[in-house]
Amino acid sequence: MTRTIRSSSLTRIRLIEAASQVFASLGVQGATTREIARVARVNEVTLFRHFASKEQLLRAVIENASALQTEALAHPEAWTQNLSVDLKKYAQLYNAMLEAHEDLIRTFIGEAKRHPEAARQIIQEAAKPLGEKLVAYLQSSQKRGTVRLDLDPFPAVDMFTGMLLAGMLCRTVKYNQSDYSSNNYIDTCVDIFVRGIAVQEKC
Repeated sequence: MTRTIRSSSLTRIRLIEAASQVFASLGVQGATTREIARVARVNEVTLFRHFASKEQLLRAVIENASALQTEALAHPEAWTQNLSVDLKKYAQLYNAMLEAHEDLIRTFIGEAKRHPEAARQIIQEAAKPLGEKLVAYLQSSQKRGTVRLDLDPFPAVDMFTGMLLAGMLCRTVKYNQSDYSSNNYIDTCVDIFVRGIAVQEKC
């Protein structure tokens, strides 16, 4: 029984990894369950035992992409309550996820206007937990008096993660003219963001 469960779990992992490759190379609409099954070295029947549809597979791929980062931020002790320290840790985790799944992210961006509505909703829903962690952190920081009360955390988080995404996309195609590292970029993003959201100490 244990061996069967383990085998089923390994097959599921292979399917998610294969789906990630196929979605990245063929896009959401171009990817087929037949091709995903071929890359995973299983038949389509086996794929459908684990996932009822291509959309379910897409959701699993995106959830898997952010799982480690979400787990790392899931516990209260993960936050020090120091804005600069905490946001740098978040940025490093988020950037690691972006770099690990660059091909898939570029495919989704390129297909943004062509995604079926259902697929777009899946992407938004699956990626939401990681953003929610930071929104909750900023809201609690507002209650502690370290983040401005007039700040709306939701667009602030979109702006912060957007800076990180833009940095990854530019770095990986050598778009930036200066020779700086990802750590330099992250430090700069965090510094600018913290200066913008923090409550200024009175002289």
